[in-house]
Amino acid sequence: MEDKIGLSENQKVLKALKDQLQHKDRAEILEFNKCFGDLDELTSQFLDVAKLSKRVEKPVFHFSLRPAPGDKVSREQLIEMGKECAKQFGVTDNQYLIILHKDTTEPHIHIVANRVGFDGKVAKDSHSYRRMDSLCRQLEKQYQLREVLSARRFLSEELRNLPRLDNRKEKLKTNIRDTLQQVKTIQQFEDKMKSLGYKVLKGRGISFIDDKKVKIKGSEVGFSLSKIERILDLKQELTIKQEKQQQQEIAIQRDIDKAHTPVQKLLIKTAHSERKEDFEVSELVKQLDKLLGDLLKPEYVDQSVNPELLKEAKRKRKRQRPKL
Repeated sequence: MEDKIGLSENQKVLKALKDQLQHKDRAEILEFNKCFGDLDELTSQFLDVAKLSKRVEKPVFHFSLRPAPGDKVSREQLIEMGKECAKQFGVTDNQYLIILHKDTTEPHIHIVANRVGFDGKVAKDSHSYRRMDSLCRQLEKQYQLREVLSARRFLSEELRNLPRLDNRKEKLKTNIRDTLQQVKTIQQFEDKMKSLGYKVLKGRGISFIDDKKVKIKGSEVGFSLSKIERILDLKQELTIKQEKQQQQEIAIQRDIDKAHTPVQKLLIKTAHSERKEDFEVSELVKQLDKLLGDLLKPEYVDQSVNPELLKEAKRKRKRQRPKL
């Protein structure tokens, strides 16, 4: 319900102008249900009702709902979605708030509910992920929103084995590959990645922190430090070999230009093509070029869950259940 910590009032205004988002007074309560007032008053009311149950350790439900990028949802629809969430978790008659946040590209809501009702009964929190997943699928159809993949653990085996797309990692992977094609040294690589907005951390491995402060290891996107260094070493070696090959071709052409007859020119070409050194340089350039191309293809990281592991986990859970 409060603005983000760490931003002064002036910074909030400047950041709002820059991002075209609302950083000052970012939170708005869209719905009060059986509660009222400011933050202190609401906290006091929630605590008073929570005391009606002596057994519950975690009396507060907290959920968030965010439309997929590109989906347009009205204020009224957000309130309806919040109410559907309260209904799904059995807290329709309890204290709850629906709070809108306006400081992200896709405005999103938080539903904060008291699990303890006025009758002292406590709403169940079991299978909350499954129930939330079911609610999201329902809301997508109800409001004709983009259908997003369910949480992986609730997908069918066929869908579970499809790799999931992580846009942040895909962007980093592309930036690393494009940068490696442009630079020749590790220092140039670091400088270029920094110019793209990444902080580069290099030790035994390499990691990148983007403008959202998210840290990703290079190995997670198929570009470990050893691979990056190998690519840059190959590029330098390839450059040297290409220059040597170019010099040899210039020398051959110079000899051919000195020849007086077509036969002499053919003999010169044949002699050079049979020279072991010329052949080795030419073949090495081809091999290095192919190896470099292969290394610049990001490794595919399979993020799917092995169905056999899931079956084994299910069998273990069954064995651990106490017999009545």
